[in-house]
Amino acid sequence: MSSTLKQSNGLTMDYSSYKTDLSKRRRPVITRELVKIASSASQSLVTLAEGAPNEKTFPFTEISVKLDDGTSFTLEENELSTALQYIPTQGYPPLLQTLREFQRRVHAPPLWESRDIVIVAGAQDGLSKTLESVIGTGDPILVPDPFYPGVEVVVTPHQAELISIPQDDLGVIPEDMREILRNRQLSGKKMPKIMYVNATGANPTGVIIPLERRKEIYRLACEYDFLILDDDPYCFISYSDEKPKSFLSLDTEGRVIRVDSFSKVISSGMRVGFITAAAPLLASIELHLQSSHLHAPALSQVMLYKLLKIWGHKGMMNHVNRIQHFYKERRDMIVSLAKTHLNGLVDFAVPSSGFFLWMEIRGIEDTWKMMMQRGVAQGVIMAPGASFTKDPTKPCNAIRASFSKASYEEMNLAMERLAQLIREELADRDALQNLNS
Repeated sequence: MSSTLKQSNGLTMDYSSYKTDLSKRRRPVITRELVKIASSASQSLVTLAEGAPNEKTFPFTEISVKLDDGTSFTLEENELSTALQYIPTQGYPPLLQTLREFQRRVHAPPLWESRDIVIVAGAQDGLSKTLESVIGTGDPILVPDPFYPGVEVVVTPHQAELISIPQDDLGVIPEDMREILRNRQLSGKKMPKIMYVNATGANPTGVIIPLERRKEIYRLACEYDFLILDDDPYCFISYSDEKPKSFLSLDTEGRVIRVDSFSKVISSGMRVGFITAAAPLLASIELHLQSSHLHAPALSQVMLYKLLKIWGHKGMMNHVNRIQHFYKERRDMIVSLAKTHLNGLVDFAVPSSGFFLWMEIRGIEDTWKMMMQRGVAQGVIMAPGASFTKDPTKPCNAIRASFSKASYEEMNLAMERLAQLIREELADRDALQNLNS
């Protein structure tokens, strides 16, 4: 994808209204464009245009990687030189092609010829670059309630208006969403240009939005003319037999910006994710990347390409099936421990995907001080629910417990300590009420 790529005939949308004034003012960096040209040119091209260091000065001669199944690969000579050098902003070309084939196979997006991919430094980088290209000062954005706080920290400096959409045990409620949009339109308020959604393994609730709801949300996007930013890091960590089609699979108009991440399935520290969207939208994001960190880590991209090449699609699917089983066992354990230690103290739905158990505490209006003060002092910490709301200063009775990393013994101890915390908090509440009565 070129940052100057014209819109394909497959899509009829005009994307100019979805770009901020700042995004429209961005221009390609000529040195980045020259790197792109050089990377795709024939070996006969002689270039004196790039300001890249000479690979002969790098102290590394080879990097060897051993996988958990005993296989290994080595980066040396040309591959190592590429991995340690500047690469095109869009990404390492062989990895880009592998990811294109992967998206076509997994999601079969309509009008694929009108879309492309850009590799980013993890999903958070993708969210940040996407939102900052769409959300201008004071613009409204649709978000679930609760929602991932990594969105709030991006849009708050832009004074964005967060329009919260209620959720139930199946995720965002389309009927409520329609009513909110209808009333907003009737009142003449500024309409949102984009919706953020975490449709599979929603953080923090672990919900998977079923297919019929996804279709209705997409219909609302078409009716009210907004984009859908689908953040999907838990796509392959699902504990439900139902695996609904992604928003990208449903997208016949080019409204979906899909953010994928390898953090949950390969490595979080490699910092590799990728965005799939209509080419004109990606062009704006690529220009933003050119002005910030030039490209996602080249070494990580080359290593990931080698891994995917060794595995093939079948090997990748075998890997994600193994980690899905790994996390499902952990999900089952924390649910069992919560039922044992927290019976009568909390309410929760069993998460269908992701890393988290979202619990609402009975009889306690706000969990912030309980977790951030008393919890830390007594040796247990979980994320207070207010962190996942549009106004973290308001009371919230929920907490988020992660089951991805802690040992079973640590989970058990955490649930015991949480039960004690809740009982102490309830006792303090009752004492205060008796004092005031």
